[in-house]
Amino acid sequence: MINSKISKTLILLYFLVSIVEIIGIVLEQRILLLIFKPLIIPILGLTYINSVDKINKWYLLVLVLSFLGDVFLLFSGSNYFILGLGSFLLAHIVYIKIVKKDLKLFTLKKIIVAAFPFVLIFIFLISILYQNLGGMLAPVIIYGLTISVFGAISFYNYLEKKSNVSLLLALGAVIFIASDAMIALQKFHEPKSLYPVAIMITYVLAQYLIFKYMIGQIPQKFKANSQQSIT
Repeated sequence: MINSKISKTLILLYFLVSIVEIIGIVLEQRILLLIFKPLIIPILGLTYINSVDKINKWYLLVLVLSFLGDVFLLFSGSNYFILGLGSFLLAHIVYIKIVKKDLKLFTLKKIIVAAFPFVLIFIFLISILYQNLGGMLAPVIIYGLTISVFGAISFYNYLEKKSNVSLLLALGAVIFIASDAMIALQKFHEPKSLYPVAIMITYVLAQYLIFKYMIGQIPQKFKANSQQSIT
């Protein structure tokens, strides 16, 4: 049964833990990163489970993969980076599956419109990073293409439905891409002191907006049941 008070408390906890994580980044306190970063996604997962009557297991898989990605990226070294990249790659593939399932019809015109901005962003970033990627060229291209597809299909979903819920997903995807783009620029182009904080802020916001989309996708009968249980 849905408990709105618990959900609100968990959402507050999600942002509080995220803020402490960001403070850890600013103050360069690694202990805070090691403690609080792994808590962010599990708290969001608990919030989701407490907020719906019918759980989307694919979305839970995304959260598990995101948690693994967060943990791997806590550590330095190319192997950990590849493991983190792989975890988020799989997460985005599952996101694509979730969104695609909600779409009934695809038209060429809307596909072109939805894909065009993400193709431009992908080409622009690869052109900047190309010389410094070395052996990471293929993994980064594969990841970049995957997240671009996620952005395009999320934007297509918005063009198709034009709803507030679909807008949350589109914004979440765009912000996620911005976060990943900054990670790439920080690692393979020109590191900047502002990037780590901006990466974390955009990541937390993107995950929350996509979470809100998943909550908004609850069938009406479950929404009705939840409203009755609350009142």
